[in-house]
Amino acid sequence: MTSHGFSSSFVETLAGFTAGVASTLTLHPLDMVKTRLQGESRSLHSIRIVREVFHREGGFAAFYRGLTPNVIGNSTSWGLYFLCYSSLKETVREYREQRGQILLSSDYFLSSGGAGALTSVLTNPVWVIKTRMLSTGSQAPGAYSSFVSGARQIYRAEGIPGFYRGLVPALFGVSHGALQFMAYEQLKLLRSRSKEAESLGQGRTVDRRLSNVDFFAISSLSKVFAGSVTYPYQVIRSRLQTYEARVVYRGACDVLSQVWTREGLAGFYKGLGPNLFRVLPSTWVTFLVYENTKGYISSLI
Repeated sequence: MTSHGFSSSFVETLAGFTAGVASTLTLHPLDMVKTRLQGESRSLHSIRIVREVFHREGGFAAFYRGLTPNVIGNSTSWGLYFLCYSSLKETVREYREQRGQILLSSDYFLSSGGAGALTSVLTNPVWVIKTRMLSTGSQAPGAYSSFVSGARQIYRAEGIPGFYRGLVPALFGVSHGALQFMAYEQLKLLRSRSKEAESLGQGRTVDRRLSNVDFFAISSLSKVFAGSVTYPYQVIRSRLQTYEARVVYRGACDVLSQVWTREGLAGFYKGLGPNLFRVLPSTWVTFLVYENTKGYISSLI
């Protein structure tokens, strides 16, 4: 508890929530393009998707269809994620300190993985609605008119299980966050040690706090590392969460089989271009807002 009554859990949750809102509002249109590409079996390019959305679905406003569930999903996910991650990490840290040890890469990986799994289970219903709204225009037959409308239609047509479509590949995708945070924490530690060594080497006091440039570079490297390893699961999850998934696919394994048979290895990387274009700016916004919000609240102590 801080002198202003802020607990560390509150600080982490608020910083994560703020980061989720900021990144979603900034980059929602790119998320729509990526989702459309991931859900398509046809060979389409990003530019063609952009043209079709703009001309057929209502101009610029069409690129913000599904914004509500996306904001709800991202803000809630990041808030819960950082809360769970910091709690698990501190529990492991205390365990290590009692034995005179420091945190290992595996500790960061497991803490991040546990937080990611819990967050995925709690927020999957939001992502189902968001994916369906982003994958179709508002005038398409059966399209959800709003977040609440989507929730009602899913419950009536598919029941509770409908809200958890794509959960299995999403849980596999937890490895993405685990790998990213493992790399992020280790790179932060290395950079901090580098600044400390610089201070000792120069024989004068150097600001050892990481700068925005540091967070920019560290978040980029960690995201590229994790993304290059785990991208295919996003394609599988998107295919399972589309409107026609119940008819086309029997499950995650069936998606895997069909994509491999019809589209080959390239099918698992559809949308990778716009995803890479989107993912780094999203990562920069998320982590810069998170670190600066957390730093600002901590400065009030």
